Amino acid sequence: MEFTELADYAISPGILTEWLPEAGTDWIEDSRPASYIHEAHLRRTADGTHDDGRESWLGTAFQLPGTLDRDAFRTAVHAWIARHEPLRSHAELSYDGRIRRRTIDANAIELNEVRHEYEFDADTAFERIHDLFDELTSPHRWPAYLFVTIEHTDPAPDCTVLFAADHSLIDGLSVILVAHEITRLYTEARSGMPSDLIPVGSYIDFGAEERAAAAAVDARHSAVECWRSAVERSGGRLSEFPLDLGPRPDQRTAQHALSEWILDAGQAGAFNAACRRAGQGFFPGVLACFALAGAELTGDTVFRTVTPVHTRNDPHWASSLGWFVGLSPVEFDIAGAEDVQTAAGRATAALAATRATAKVPFARIEELLDFPIRPRFVVSYMDVRFVPMAQQWPDVRARALRSRHYTHDVYIWVNRTPHGVNVSARFPQTPIATENVRRYLARARRALLAVAESQRPVSPTAPVVRADAVDATGQ
Repeated sequence: MEFTELADYAISPGILTEWLPEAGTDWIEDSRPASYIHEAHLRRTADGTHDDGRESWLGTAFQLPGTLDRDAFRTAVHAWIARHEPLRSHAELSYDGRIRRRTIDANAIELNEVRHEYEFDADTAFERIHDLFDELTSPHRWPAYLFVTIEHTDPAPDCTVLFAADHSLIDGLSVILVAHEITRLYTEARSGMPSDLIPVGSYIDFGAEERAAAAAVDARHSAVECWRSAVERSGGRLSEFPLDLGPRPDQRTAQHALSEWILDAGQAGAFNAACRRAGQGFFPGVLACFALAGAELTGDTVFRTVTPVHTRNDPHWASSLGWFVGLSPVEFDIAGAEDVQTAAGRATAALAATRATAKVPFARIEELLDFPIRPRFVVSYMDVRFVPMAQQWPDVRARALRSRHYTHDVYIWVNRTPHGVNVSARFPQTPIATENVRRYLARARRALLAVAESQRPVSPTAPVVRADAVDATGQ
C-alpha cells in the first residue's frame, strides 16, 4: 500500500457525505493515563505553533463496490467505534497541566450524517475533504477522527471511503487495517455474514501498562545509554539527512512528497533471497543500500538514521487501534564491506544493538536525559504482505494517507507489499532538497536493483561520486 498525501490520491466526482461522531453527556471520568507518546503529543501541540495538532493526522482511502448502503455503512462504523475503545475516549490537557481522561459507552455515540445533495467535482471534493481532515482531527478535541464517503455513478456505481484520525489514535499499521475492518463490518451489516474479526485489546490499557513498566527505568538503563551515545556522536542533535537540504524557507511552506514503486514482487523476492543467503534480513539489506547511496554521494561511509519500531509485543495488541511505536537510533559504517550483503550484516548488528530502545517510551527517554530529542532523518520499514486484504488493495484503490508537514527534515517509508516495494518520502520543498532527496533515492534504488536482478556483489567501497557531479535525476 502506498503512503502519500491526500493530494496524490485521485478523487472522482460524486455525492459527498460527512460522517461525524457525536456523543451525549454520559461521559465518565477514567483514571487510566495517556500513553507516554500520547501525552507528549498533547503537550507538544498545545503551544499554538503546530496549528493545534492539525499537522498530525493519518488516514486511508479505499473503495466499496456498488451503490452505498448508508444504513449498513452507519452500522459498520458504529460497530468499529465499539470495537476500538480509543475512538470513544478522550484525554485532554487541563489548565493545571494534568492529563484528564473521559470515556463513553459506544451506545451513547451517534453518527451525524451530513449529505451534500449535489455532485462535487474532483477539485472541490479534495478541498472539502482536506479542510475537514485538517480542522476536525485535532488531538485537543473529541472526536479527533471522521469518515467521508463519495458515491460515484460513472462508469459504474461504487463508493470511495476516506478516513482520517489524529496520530494519537492511530499508527501506520492501524491505518492499513481500516479498509479490511470497515469492509468486513459493512458486509456483515448488509448480508449477515459474520465479520470474523479477531478480538482486540484497548490501547488505553496498553498505555497504562507501558507507564507502569517505564516507571522502573532509570538513567542507567541500556536504552537511555544508547540514546545518550547516539546524541553525543551526532554533536548534541540527532543525525540529519546525509545531503544538503538547503536553507529553511523564510515562509511556512508545506513539505514536498513523492511515492515510487522501486521493486516489483519478483524483484523483491530476489532481493530477499540474496539477503537470506548471506544470513541477513530484508530491512538490513535496504539500510545497506541507503548507506551505499550516502557513501557514493558524500564520501561518508557512516550511515545514521532513526527508525520506528512497533511495540505490539503481545498478540493482544496485534489489530488494536493506537500509536504502538517506539524509536531507535541506528548507526553503522560500511567502510571495507565487500558487498551489500556484508554491509547488511553491519546494519543487522546495529539494529540488534539498539533493540532495547524500543521497549522504553521515547518520551521517557527524553525525561531521563533531560533533553528534547527530535528525529531529523527517519527511515521506516513495514512488511505488510500478510495483512488482511493486502492482495486486494490495488482492486479497491486502497491508500494510506498522511497530513501535510512543514518541518525541515526527511522521512522515508519503505513498505513491502504483495505487489512489490513502495518507497515514499517527505522533505523540505526547496530546490536543493528536492534534487538531493531524489538523487539519494535513485542511487539507493540502483543498489537494490543490482542485488535483486543480478544477485552479484555490489561494492559499497566503489569509487565515490560526489553529489555535485550527478545530474538532478540521479542517473
